[in-house]
Amino acid sequence: MEGPIPREETPQSNTAPSDTVKLLHLVLLSTSWGMQVWVTFVAGRLGVCTHCRGSLPSGRPWGGGFAPGPPPLSILAGFVMSSLTYGSIQRQLFPYYFHISSACAFLNLTLFAMYHPSELLSEEQTTQIIIFFICVAASVLNAQWFGQISSDIAADMHLVEHSHGLGQEVGVSGSESCRQLCASKPSYRQLWQQLTLYRALSSLCNLCCIACNGFSLYFLATQLPAL
Repeated sequence: MEGPIPREETPQSNTAPSDTVKLLHLVLLSTSWGMQVWVTFVAGRLGVCTHCRGSLPSGRPWGGGFAPGPPPLSILAGFVMSSLTYGSIQRQLFPYYFHISSACAFLNLTLFAMYHPSELLSEEQTTQIIIFFICVAASVLNAQWFGQISSDIAADMHLVEHSHGLGQEVGVSGSESCRQLCASKPSYRQLWQQLTLYRALSSLCNLCCIACNGFSLYFLATQLPAL
């Protein structure tokens, strides 16, 4: 009499990553999300004092629509440095922010894909993969196009300001002069309009990354058995 036929084990939905990989994934995800939230809602707001026509920073256009950088710099530099110095520092710092965001997004996608084979993906995991792809695309757009173009436009605006003796003011003292320059010089006004457009596109990309990373953190939290 034949014995019971052994059942074939069904393959697991994914390969279990090590604790080190889990920690790395969590650090990358939380770092990029926290950095994006800070740059978008804190540093970029506190670094702005006045606006020309309600949209142009007073002699301080910066790339990407935000004011990346360490908190003390973003909050205080605009009040203790000249406009040109502040803008130059921002143009040096914000590419690091965009490229770090891109690197974190790419590594998060890579780590997740390594431990979740495509043929074994559940519906939630498929959604998570798509979210990571969107985050990578938005980060790369910011780093390679919108941020870089904004930086170039800001540099051209600083040259115009410098040629008119502006840009050495500290704080809000040069707001009236910049408003007059914006109204009297069509080329400067055109640069401002271009900067506003690319700032808006960059802002959309950054908000998209915040939403994607927020969803990813929520997905990760739902996988925790306990605190």
